[in-house]
Amino acid sequence: MISLLGTSFRIHTKRLPATGTFVLLLALILAACGGGEEATPTSQATPVPQTEVAEEAPPTTEVTEETPPPTEVSEETPPPEETPTEEVMTMERTGTLRVAMQPIVNIDPIAISSDSEVLVANHVYDYLVDIDPQSNPAPRLATSWESSEDGLTWVFTLAEGVTWHDGSEFSAEDVVWTFDRLRNTEGAPTADLYANVASVEATGDLEVTFTLQEPNPFFLYDLSDNHALVLKAGTEDADTNFNGTGPFVVTNYTPEDRIVMEANANYFVEGQPHLAGLEIIFFNDEAAAVEALRGGQIDLVMRMSTALFTSLQGEPGIVTIDIPTNGFDLIRLRSDRPPGNDPQVIQALKLATDREAILNVVQQGYGALGNDSPIGPLYEAYHDPSVQPPARDVEAARALLAEAGYDDSNPLQLTLHTPDTGGRPDLAAVLQDQWAEAGVEVEISVEPESVYYADDGWLEVDLGITGWGSRPYPQFYLDVMLVTGAQWNESHFSDEEFDQLAATAGTTLDEQERVEAYAEIQRILAERGPIIIPYYFAQFGAISDQFEGFELKAFAGRTDFRNVTYTGS
Repeated sequence: MISLLGTSFRIHTKRLPATGTFVLLLALILAACGGGEEATPTSQATPVPQTEVAEEAPPTTEVTEETPPPTEVSEETPPPEETPTEEVMTMERTGTLRVAMQPIVNIDPIAISSDSEVLVANHVYDYLVDIDPQSNPAPRLATSWESSEDGLTWVFTLAEGVTWHDGSEFSAEDVVWTFDRLRNTEGAPTADLYANVASVEATGDLEVTFTLQEPNPFFLYDLSDNHALVLKAGTEDADTNFNGTGPFVVTNYTPEDRIVMEANANYFVEGQPHLAGLEIIFFNDEAAAVEALRGGQIDLVMRMSTALFTSLQGEPGIVTIDIPTNGFDLIRLRSDRPPGNDPQVIQALKLATDREAILNVVQQGYGALGNDSPIGPLYEAYHDPSVQPPARDVEAARALLAEAGYDDSNPLQLTLHTPDTGGRPDLAAVLQDQWAEAGVEVEISVEPESVYYADDGWLEVDLGITGWGSRPYPQFYLDVMLVTGAQWNESHFSDEEFDQLAATAGTTLDEQERVEAYAEIQRILAERGPIIIPYYFAQFGAISDQFEGFELKAFAGRTDFRNVTYTGS
């Protein structure tokens, strides 16, 4: 176990037989992955129209900082990445990294949601402000920024020499157009996220000024939202075409098979990318992806169940990595209609749930125990370990259900909907068994992830499991999934006290006031929230040993391949 900058990494490797050895390079940068021959997936995808997910569901972070994000970055302060050496800047781009991911459905960044959609967009386009593997805001299209003393005005200086893949020049107008679109498009999740933005203006060819209505201590993180990739002003075909400023250019897209990219020779960051190409190969079946990694048809798998991850440990030529995250699988019951509008029902389900057993069975001990709140232990400054949901008590659960009108002659019958990714089907099976002891009859409905989140169907079901990707700060979850009327409020939770506390936490510049508000929020969710969070999962990666410079991020889709280098032959 290696602890770097607050993030713990377990690195697993096995030496090759006497015919060869490989070196594992550690420093938060991991030696990894190989490739050469073209992959033939054993399971290909047939996309289904979709509009949103979890990051994840909403739809895919990272670890938080104990203090609010910095308000100023100077021109002299270099990006977190190390300045490329002369050898790197002059080296020839070689190698194609082949990555197994679920099929994509959405192309337009305003609609992307799944890990695979975010991963593709993250390499075609650029963020104004990025997030590094340690959850710090990092320069990308913006090279520096500063805020006014009252926190209402933010001025960003933009990178020079940036061009779009179609050859036209990037300017501040592109940033203005993008964020106006994100905040003014009806039904977009970013409309809520940027509702506090009063105006976005080009105050120079390469300068943009944001004016806020209220202070937002997490504004830099909001600008790095998964959807906030900058588009060329006036773009009308973002749902069918790929024209970004990013490190890779799309050369071929076959929806049922893969997306192929080549290095952007004109990328504005000197020396990046190091790879000659990138292929995102579509697999509906995680087991098939893992077998393709074993067989050398792909180079990298970043999303898999715990069982599949552990099966790869010790495989010759494969490096396995796990990192802690604040990502979680959310079990929620709609609270706006029967049976979830009866508080006794959700309390009974909470009492019937053994969270520790779920962590051990589904996650095999990886990750951390959940407390029914999205403010997990990685948010050290904000997580309150004294707040705990009720301990399991099957008899108390039965009593509450009886008071609600359910007993052995008239059992509570529920359909539990879940996507087929990760350990979510296993989680559903464990819940089915645990709740049966309290007299609840559960039927499980498992669907492909691309189908599950299609057309916002996941928001309509009474009982569902949603995989929420890790975010670098906790306010995101409150604003998009729990405050009254939020775009992804899948439980339809509405609580006036909660809403007031969330507003305070998201606007105050007083850190202690924020800490106290988050503590109360955790108490409310544990006591009366219609959600169950049994664990915060670890993020897994498995990669062949032919590449260097790979850094796994807690939200897999935000993993960045710009500094990955091919070392094979």
